[in-house]
Amino acid sequence: MRIALVHDYLNQYGGAERVLEVFSELFPEAPIYTLFYDEKLTRGAFSGKDIRTSFLQKIPFSRKYHQVFPVLMPIAAESLDFSSYDVVLSDSASFAKGIITKPSTMHICYLHTLLRYAWDKSHEYLSEFPMPRIMKAFAPFVLTYLRMWDKDASTRPDAYLTNSHFVRSRIQKYYGVDAEVIHPSVDTKLFNGEVSPSESNSEDYFLMVGRLTPYKRFNLAIEVFNTLGWKLKIIGDGPEKKRLQRMAKNNIEFLGTAGDETLREQYAGSRAVVFPQEEDFGIVPLEAMASGKPVIAFHAGGALESVREGETGVFFNEPTAESLERALREFDPNTFDSDKIKEHARTFDKEVFKTRIKEFVEEAYKDFQNDRSMQGG
Repeated sequence: MRIALVHDYLNQYGGAERVLEVFSELFPEAPIYTLFYDEKLTRGAFSGKDIRTSFLQKIPFSRKYHQVFPVLMPIAAESLDFSSYDVVLSDSASFAKGIITKPSTMHICYLHTLLRYAWDKSHEYLSEFPMPRIMKAFAPFVLTYLRMWDKDASTRPDAYLTNSHFVRSRIQKYYGVDAEVIHPSVDTKLFNGEVSPSESNSEDYFLMVGRLTPYKRFNLAIEVFNTLGWKLKIIGDGPEKKRLQRMAKNNIEFLGTAGDETLREQYAGSRAVVFPQEEDFGIVPLEAMASGKPVIAFHAGGALESVREGETGVFFNEPTAESLERALREFDPNTFDSDKIKEHARTFDKEVFKTRIKEFVEEAYKDFQNDRSMQGG
């Protein structure tokens, strides 16, 4: 079975890229197709892999300012050639699902989310994303074009996987197709090991991890911790960093990007991890729980499928400072059992994920071949 992997674009390192890493471990000989690639911005995670890019790779600044090229991205995705493969497995949150394959090639799409700014999040995107006034004037027309393309592209995969029941319901609503849910994974061995006293901290701080973008609501937590005066550490980088740093008082520390070992140490030393956003699924709660740490999460989205109220974390119900502050004041880390939290995290282990993905791809391809035989293809 000749297989290729496809990813939207490789210019950051987050949850979707971690899933692609696992796909590449599972199918090590498969080349990775993507619209553009930056080894530095992906922290060398795909160094040595067979990376094949679209024409966007040659456009100056495309890797750093990809948000200004949305009209070209559908064209770039459709320009990639998969004629020599039996199976294409795409890992997509936007354009990779829109690749074009031959009838004899099966396309399985692992969809993390719908094109975020084309559907139910379009109004948030227009209000939150910084752009020149002239671009904002044309943005609704661009979004309409992208919405039409995305709807058409949604018919191209032969089978869908997705990361949560939350996203599955949106796929059903906007695309009219069903998807099988296979939750993303965490490397529990990395986060679940013992941390020496010199590496760990005194558990006097809370932790947040993620890309510093508006929808992740770091500003909400900063507002609350400014009021409480409690210590908060933030790991991550992104377009909101400078604004968030201006907001924050001295009790809030920005650590920037961090490798796995630093993440491991910071999770281990924290009292709990704060997760105030509505996420499609969310890898951060898995990393926290694999470290034996409870999560204080907003009661929405994918967190509802990973965090167990009272066992591995607590929820706050409204996306407001008052609701988060109440949850923090009522939070008692002594009511949580670290070993039970780690045990729950192991149900999301990377090896479990690999097994389920491999079984799905093999069964789906077998059914695909049988259908084509019956149709005389």
